[in-house]
Amino acid sequence: MAKTSVITLDLNFQGQTQAIASYLIRHSSGAILIESGPGSTLSGLQAGLTANGLRVSDVTHVLLTHIHLDHAGAAGWLAKQGAQIYVHPVGAPHMLNPEKLIASATRIYGDKMQTLWGEFLPVPQNQLKVPNDAEEIVIGNLKFIPINTPGHAEHHYSYIFEDVCFSGDVGGVRIPGYPYLRVPMPPPELHFAKWRESVARLKKEKFARIAPTHFGIFNDPDWHLREVEKSLDAAEGWLEKVMPSAPQVDEMKHMFGEWMTEQSRQQGLSAEAVKAYDLANPLGMSVDGLLRYWKKVRMAA
Repeated sequence: MAKTSVITLDLNFQGQTQAIASYLIRHSSGAILIESGPGSTLSGLQAGLTANGLRVSDVTHVLLTHIHLDHAGAAGWLAKQGAQIYVHPVGAPHMLNPEKLIASATRIYGDKMQTLWGEFLPVPQNQLKVPNDAEEIVIGNLKFIPINTPGHAEHHYSYIFEDVCFSGDVGGVRIPGYPYLRVPMPPPELHFAKWRESVARLKKEKFARIAPTHFGIFNDPDWHLREVEKSLDAAEGWLEKVMPSAPQVDEMKHMFGEWMTEQSRQQGLSAEAVKAYDLANPLGMSVDGLLRYWKKVRMAA
């Protein structure tokens, strides 16, 4: 049986290629997107659709891996154009009413909020679909299986479609051309044990390709998931090493930045690749996530 074509749309986030993807799949009466991208990349999304002979009105369904702004920010706008939006049950209330999500992000990004992420519109109730874990989603003659995969966020689904796993952020950040990935660890829901359980669950699924939102489709899912596990182990080990000295946040961010810079040097990453990694996975956000995890999970144990 022939595989359905999956097209990677580069949303050109902040003028950077290979930072945020939306995945395009045609069906008998339109097109499906995996991830909407942020509101700030709507022009990139529209350009990608146009290049494939489609209009925004052809997008009938959008499957979100989770509700972070870089993955779901444009979903409300796409709903306004007629698309049905699929999301994890924990994330659904925030898509209906994104005020708390926007307020939280504004505290982090301040006056950069609009430039980075653009507008985040609510999704109307009648256009929001909330599948359960492993509940088959049927669109025309195509079938998707949402897999509950917390660890990066509680509201995270990965989707199995034919021989592809759309892994959102639980599959890490990997820029094409380098045998290297990073795990994005933002607050408030980073949880190493849950993340490892999610990877273990994905390993039991049968797929030949893995497609993280950052960035692209890769043909080595076994290697990829092992590297996610190694990266989680390394990050938790680094945290255990530095926390006994009780570093201040700024000092910790400096130390983490140096650690990531050394990894980039060892991997021979180009300046463009480093920029893409940093945009897709801001280092300061990971430090904030690590600190919250340490205080809320490790110190409470």
